[in-house]
Amino acid sequence: FDAFIIMTERRFGHLPVVDDGAIRGILTRTNIIRRRSVSAVTMIAKIAKRKTQEEIRGIVEQIPQLLDQLASGGAEPQIVGRLITGIADAASRRLLRLAEDELGPPPVPYVWAACGSQGRMEQTGVSDQDNCLILDDGFDAARHGAYFETLARRVSDGLDACGYFYCPGEMMATTPKWRQPLAVWKGYFSGWIDRPDPMAQMLSSVMFDLRAIHGEQGLLDALKDETLARARSNSIFMAHLTANSLKHVPPLGLFGGISAPRTGEHKGRIDLKHSGVVPIVDLGRIYALRAASPAVNTHERLEIARDAGIISKSGAADLIDAFDLICDVRLQHQARQSRHGTKIDNFLRPDDMSELERNHLRDAFVVVKTMQGAAGQGQHMMG
Repeated sequence: FDAFIIMTERRFGHLPVVDDGAIRGILTRTNIIRRRSVSAVTMIAKIAKRKTQEEIRGIVEQIPQLLDQLASGGAEPQIVGRLITGIADAASRRLLRLAEDELGPPPVPYVWAACGSQGRMEQTGVSDQDNCLILDDGFDAARHGAYFETLARRVSDGLDACGYFYCPGEMMATTPKWRQPLAVWKGYFSGWIDRPDPMAQMLSSVMFDLRAIHGEQGLLDALKDETLARARSNSIFMAHLTANSLKHVPPLGLFGGISAPRTGEHKGRIDLKHSGVVPIVDLGRIYALRAASPAVNTHERLEIARDAGIISKSGAADLIDAFDLICDVRLQHQARQSRHGTKIDNFLRPDDMSELERNHLRDAFVVVKTMQGAAGQGQHMMG
């Protein structure tokens, strides 16, 4: 899939497969399309050729049908997340290129980066925008500010028009705070790490998921190289970040069964995102920081933490299985909503599941609760 993105964006017809410096074969776009979800890769290829945001929107609007197709076909949640995110990446890149065509070449190098589920390559059918601009330190606000303000606005408006709605917390490149030179970004992270108040913990959690979408990758690499080492070595920051991650808890009752709210807007429904996915995402982020790894995908973070000895093999395997199961339940739920033409969300009625399905989901939640308890005690399940 990553190879297809490179070939589409750079207009390559063929790509060599290299192992140990030797070419082992050749990939073609036709090979990949035959072996992958035709709908997803063709959607991405079409987006790269579109000339207007209206044309891009027409393709992005097909995501609910794609979600249903992938879920019905038994696709793994990890693959689904990458495919759905790949469409968001393609839309972002195309809108950026269209904006550059209209505004002219950027006056200084920049990188457009995504965080949140897009940054982690874990998007599903419900996605808002989480993005920022990291500018070269040669940026001068008086001379260059208007260009990047206009660029950010055009792209963000275009994404919203395509269905990637504005972030309610304004974590977008249209907000001046999130459109700054590299030196300022380094200052942000230093402040969050050295003074980890609740707001700093929230912001750093979001921003440690940054992934480059378009532009100079080196700007983001330079930011991560410095901040990862700084975060790992600050035990107070890591303790605060760990404590903050434990605020999202699995929906388990006093006797270990799945417990849904009895009152409120989501009465009788569990939040698969904040009570299921987010706790594992948070643990993966903490483990990756302890390993000083720049990885952003939760699967990759857990595997890297396992290989680095941050978490046991059994602990990593249990968390990965729990993550996959919760994500699959969420995917199937959203696919059903898509088929029925209802608004896609993250709230599931346990009563709509079979007893076997509820038991499997409960077991996954128990794994999460156990690993959270270990993380809170600083053990990381190394036994």
